[in-house]
This record gives sequence, C-alpha cells and structure tokens, in this order.
Amino acid sequence: MNDDHAGSPTATPNAFREISPTTLADVLGRGQVMDVGIRPLWSTVPRVAGPAFTVRCPPGDNLMLHAAIHRAAPGSVIVVESGDLDHALAGGNVCAVAQRRGVAAFVADGLIRDLAEVRAMGFPVFARGVIPFPGSKKAVEPLNVDVRCGGVDVSAGDMVVADEEGVVVVPRARQEEVLGAARAKLAKEAEESLDAWELAHRTRIDEILRDGGFVG
Repeated sequence: MNDDHAGSPTATPNAFREISPTTLADVLGRGQVMDVGIRPLWSTVPRVAGPAFTVRCPPGDNLMLHAAIHRAAPGSVIVVESGDLDHALAGGNVCAVAQRRGVAAFVADGLIRDLAEVRAMGFPVFARGVIPFPGSKKAVEPLNVDVRCGGVDVSAGDMVVADEEGVVVVPRARQEEVLGAARAKLAKEAEESLDAWELAHRTRIDEILRDGGFVG
C-alpha cells in the first residue's frame, strides 16, 4: 500500500505492526485505547496495523460498511461507529470480500454474524460480539468522516493497531513521534534485566507505601 496513508515515510503499518498495543498505550495514554468491549472475536488473532477507513452506521443499518469494503484501500483497517447490539453489521461473505480486497481488519463498535466462517478464513475482527440477525441497508452516510469507536475518536488515516491485548489508535499527526517513543521504550526495556527491574520496582513501590503511611 502507499506509505502516504501512514502520515510519514517511516511510520508505516509494517513499522507499527512490530509494536504491541501495550507499549503504544504506555506512550499514548488511556484516551487512545478502545474500551474492553472491543475485543478479538476469535483466537489467536494476529496483530494488525493499518490506516483507519472510517464508517458510521446508524443503529439497525449496515449499508455503509457494506459500501466501504469496495472502497477501502488495501491495508486499511475499517473502523465502524455503530453501538447497535441488536443487529449484525456484517457476516461471512462481507468479511470474505473485504479480505479478498486486502482490508486488514474490521474494528467495529457493534456486532457481526457467521463467526465460524470468519474464524475459518482468518479474517481479524475486533467487535463487541456476535448476533445472528442482520441489519437493513437504507441509511446513506458519508465515508471517512470522524467517528467514535470503543470510546475513542478516530479520523481517517489514524493508525489502528490491534491484537489480543486491545485496540489502540495513533492520531495521524503524531505517528512519527509515537513510533519513535515506542521504539525507545522497547530498547530501554531490552537493556534492563529482570533483576534490575525487580529492584527498581520494589524501591518505587516501597517508597509509595511509605509516603502513604503503610507499615508492614
């Protein structure tokens, strides 16, 4: 895919795929981490990273997600604002077409169906769960507008990184900065032995306990 989607020459999806959401969360803070309800729907899902292609689906309707799979660039993570817990946004065929067209994953604040098919094809879906009943296809909405998914504001082109640890959104304007900080953090951790970490950790915890009046 074109690296321009990543916001810089070096902050590419491949680069972010090497960074755990755990490390990115430490760098970014809680506000860029989707809530616990947005989770992988099958195990063990591979880590995915790609620029957000954003979709808004009103409750009970899935038209624009079905439109998005034919418009998202290869490597995109389709991010869906919905919040509907009564209807499925997509099923096996929609996921299969998305996968065939090179979409990296779905991250949906809603539900899907045909989970066995999705799991068998190995298409990564992060969502709130599964329901067998589909939504309708009537509500026309613009694509690639700002959306809110899992409590996080997402804009088109933001980098979405997701695995079994959770889903993190890196704003497009901060991708180079965040990638550099995450790599520096990993390098520092790699140089530190467990013994050194344990000593520093205990010293810090004991200091907090002492300052809080703990005796024991």
